[in-house]
Amino acid sequence: MTNSLIPPVALTVAGSDSGGGAGIQADLRTFAFHQVHGTSALTCITAQNTCGVNRVDALPPEAVIAQMTAVIEDIGVQSAKLGMLLNKGIMTAVADAIAQSAIPSWVVDPVMVSRTGAQLIDDAAIATLTTQLVPQATVLTPNRYEAQILSGQAIHTLAEMEAAAQKIFDLGPQAVLVKGGSMTGELRGVDVWYDGNELVTLKTETVTTQDTHGTGCTLSAAIAANLALGQEPLTATRAAKEYVTQALKYSLRLGRGQGPVGHFYPLLEEHNR
Repeated sequence: MTNSLIPPVALTVAGSDSGGGAGIQADLRTFAFHQVHGTSALTCITAQNTCGVNRVDALPPEAVIAQMTAVIEDIGVQSAKLGMLLNKGIMTAVADAIAQSAIPSWVVDPVMVSRTGAQLIDDAAIATLTTQLVPQATVLTPNRYEAQILSGQAIHTLAEMEAAAQKIFDLGPQAVLVKGGSMTGELRGVDVWYDGNELVTLKTETVTTQDTHGTGCTLSAAIAANLALGQEPLTATRAAKEYVTQALKYSLRLGRGQGPVGHFYPLLEEHNR
């Protein structure tokens, strides 16, 4: 019997996390959960675990584009997400590839600064990301510190999150989601959405866990998966935020540091029963 099922296809362009908690590994798990076929283009290879990153090796820009082209030309892609692009050369090449592609939806996770505030890429790469990739985003998902860089303002309050989202929107993306994972108090986990028409505060229940590795990658991948399934951007983002909340409830106590979220939480629920 021939299987005629043709699922939606999503592409992730991001780095590899050897510990399996973030990056390409988290993205592909997220796509699979949503019953979307996941494809990938690696930008860099990291040696990392739950305690931190020990080494990063970038792939040549030509190798990144070759991976993207191979997937797009043969399989076809309904949506894509960008994660860690690492340097100016890769960013410029990917930006050119996006402009030439027919992929309708691009979720851009502007990986510049960690949730703890540590800068992850150099200033030249930040400038390239801001000018060449941000304007091409269907949904842009900066964390608090990235939003501060993109908006040029400090963020401590909900009003400042809203103002930042509106300023970042002026850079050209179709929609902005300023994430509040590193905010404190009642704003912890509160996100702000702005698409030029709607300014929406998104809030789910707060999950207390030290094992949150990969939440940003997972959220952007889940948005991309939902877009591939045909959902509108705000609907896709709401559903993605719920998915991350559930995955946090089943985060994995692995290693000696910060474990990953539980992407396959229905299986964990069944196991616990």
